[in-house]
Amino acid sequence: MEYHGDEALGLIETIGMVPAIQAADTMLKAADVALVSYENVGSTLVTVMVKGDVAAVTSSVAAGVEAAKKIGKVTASNVMPRPIRPIGHIVMAHDIDSGGIVE
Repeated sequence: MEYHGDEALGLIETIGMVPAIQAADTMLKAADVALVSYENVGSTLVTVMVKGDVAAVTSSVAAGVEAAKKIGKVTASNVMPRPIRPIGHIVMAHDIDSGGIVE
């Protein structure tokens, strides 16, 4: 899913993939948001990112954090209401639609 910085961006970082997947699943079910990408940071940290309008992203991140905390550890979360456009290049490192390959 391409991200160009024109929508809110929500991020949740967890220790391990399982709580990250739980967070992503919950975020997508909680509000009208789209999964943008994921990032493996080091050997244990995983960040999942969603986009949508500010209210939807805010509620989805809150729900995702609570769900991930039930089965693992959340190290950080953030909602960026309207990030600057170049953030989109960082976010696209593991674009969900391209299978992690950005050309």
